[in-house]
Amino acid sequence: MEKFDKITSVAAPLPLINVDTDMIIPARFLKTIKRTGLGADLFSTLRFNEDGSDREDFVLNMPAYKDAEVLVTGENFGCGSSREHAPWALMDFGIKCVIAPSFADIFYNNSFKNGMLLIKLPPEDMDKLMDDAERGANATVTVDLEAQEITGPDGGLIKFEIDAFKKHCLLNGLDDIGLTLQKNDKIDDYEERQKAAQPW
Repeated sequence: MEKFDKITSVAAPLPLINVDTDMIIPARFLKTIKRTGLGADLFSTLRFNEDGSDREDFVLNMPAYKDAEVLVTGENFGCGSSREHAPWALMDFGIKCVIAPSFADIFYNNSFKNGMLLIKLPPEDMDKLMDDAERGANATVTVDLEAQEITGPDGGLIKFEIDAFKKHCLLNGLDDIGLTLQKNDKIDDYEERQKAAQPW
């Protein structure tokens, strides 16, 4: 898993509440267990017309936001079925950080386990950030995980809270496998003892 420290990017505004995992990546695209390629179908029903052409009014199709790595959205983001493909699709598209008032629990945990930073902010901070994000190409924000700060386009600072363990894992690029491998010496010692005690 890649380490997450600090990103500076245009922030894309998606002022919708209750965006569920089927809206993030529709069920018809869940035929793969690969983490790559899903970004092409991210927000498919919102991004594309029935003929497959881009919807020009959808934020991630607008030139100013096509390369956004930060998504600013509404409460209860990631609700619905517990599909890990949802954070995979966001990350494959290039989204590294989602900021919202609240998230569905399973989506929240899945995202951190896959290296994506999710930030919960109170309504007053969300209103300011959403307003900043609507500036198009001028909606550049810096998200600093180590300092737990978001710097807006005018230099305004928003502090955020995050679980210390999740922060540690993101800063060090540790998923569940990486955490296990940190104990590799102890695992090897245990296996050697087992072989000696039970050679059969």
